[in-house]
Amino acid sequence: MTTLHITVGDREQLRDETLRFVQAAEADDVTDRDGKAVLQFGSYDDLVDSLTPLRLDLVRAVVEHDPESMRETARIVDRDVSDVHSDLKHLEVLGVLELEAGGPGGAMQPIVPFDRIEIHIDYPLVEEFGSDGTPASA
Repeated sequence: MTTLHITVGDREQLRDETLRFVQAAEADDVTDRDGKAVLQFGSYDDLVDSLTPLRLDLVRAVVEHDPESMRETARIVDRDVSDVHSDLKHLEVLGVLELEAGGPGGAMQPIVPFDRIEIHIDYPLVEEFGSDGTPASA
């Protein structure tokens, strides 16, 4: 079973991890990360803005119906083709799904390479403070 792990981390941690990844890529030292697919957002708001209920419905529809094109996907979810196209492209950029050529007439076919999505949210209700009394995020 292939699982996409979606997490919310602080922006500084996300920036540091991205820098390390880019440096490793430039040094041609990128590993598969043990086959674990991870999508990390810098904040809860970023997650909610990117993975809207409509976009998550699209992902489920693609998995359940295996549409051959973006147009067929739009018909399945009963939405405007241009809106579905925009949402599928956004999901592709995030790595939640892939758009592959090869549908009817060369149409782009949406494919979800995961069996499951797990969303892990750390949503602190109280701001943590450092030993000097300043917020830890400052």
